[in-house]
Amino acid sequence: MTFDRSIKIAPSILAADFAAFGAECEAVEAQGADWVHVDVMDGHFVPNISFGPATCAAIRPHIKGVMDVHLMIAPVDPYIDAFAEAGADIITAHLEAGPHIHRTLQAIRGAGARAGLALNPGTPAEAAAALLDDVDLVCVMTVNPGFGGQRFIENQIAKIRRLREMIGDRPIHIEIDGGIDPTTAPGVVEAGADVLVAGSAVFKGGSVREPGPYGANIRAIRAAAEAARG
Repeated sequence: MTFDRSIKIAPSILAADFAAFGAECEAVEAQGADWVHVDVMDGHFVPNISFGPATCAAIRPHIKGVMDVHLMIAPVDPYIDAFAEAGADIITAHLEAGPHIHRTLQAIRGAGARAGLALNPGTPAEAAAALLDDVDLVCVMTVNPGFGGQRFIENQIAKIRRLREMIGDRPIHIEIDGGIDPTTAPGVVEAGADVLVAGSAVFKGGSVREPGPYGANIRAIRAAAEAARG
């Protein structure tokens, strides 16, 4: 991976057809996705269960670009190596998931992946201040983690703007996860985000057999986001 601040659309396969994950990953990439976002949930840290390292390993051969793995699990540390070995390019852990997040970030980088730090809606930007030299990405949750299809939380835009100020010229992506569509993308990009996770907003209306709507949805989000940059 090389760092740049261009807009990146990262479809979340949580909204894809679970029976055709490999084909879905190929389809969204062919339709213009920059990254593929994998939401891992444990039924403990968040009130839902999704999938684990075996699923990541199974879809890795179907992803040409970046596999962005978001761990909504606690504890995190015992599973870092497994997700790295499964092919994750980025592994993101929640600041709120354990008492030693700095150790977790070090372990992610030590396993050969880029380190991401996720912040829940109730966690202020300042909580990440002491960790910015140890991360490659900050993920701002603009919904409460655990389920797709939730409504965007507007007051998170101020947090994004504050993070952009704090990051300065460090090579750190600001990723937004939750409620992203063509109407919400401009506000988060104007505030400083460059990676937009979208689930239902990308996968709605399409399928593996008819992936055209995926491309139309991705283009609509990208166009709205890029327009906000002027």
